[in-house]
Amino acid sequence: MSRAGQVLFLLLVMAVLASAMAVVYSKYLSRKQFVVLQELQAEKEQIGIEWGRLQLEESTLATHSEVEKRARDRLKMHLPKFDEVVVIRR
Repeated sequence: MSRAGQVLFLLLVMAVLASAMAVVYSKYLSRKQFVVLQELQAEKEQIGIEWGRLQLEESTLATHSEVEKRARDRLKMHLPKFDEVVVIRR
């Protein structure tokens, strides 16, 4: 084998090794990103569950009876008596 053939062979071996290392590194990065993706999907699912719970809570708190109950209990509001009503005319 000539000197040029040996150099070419050595370059090809180095290129194959570099390519193999690039494949291994690429696979490593891919797995790392997949783990991140799974974590984000789990977080998305938890946020969706929380969103549904909050929507249900909002619909419960927004009912007329709940608003009236809270107005009476927390704000000490009441329906005005006849003599407490003031009519303003223009």
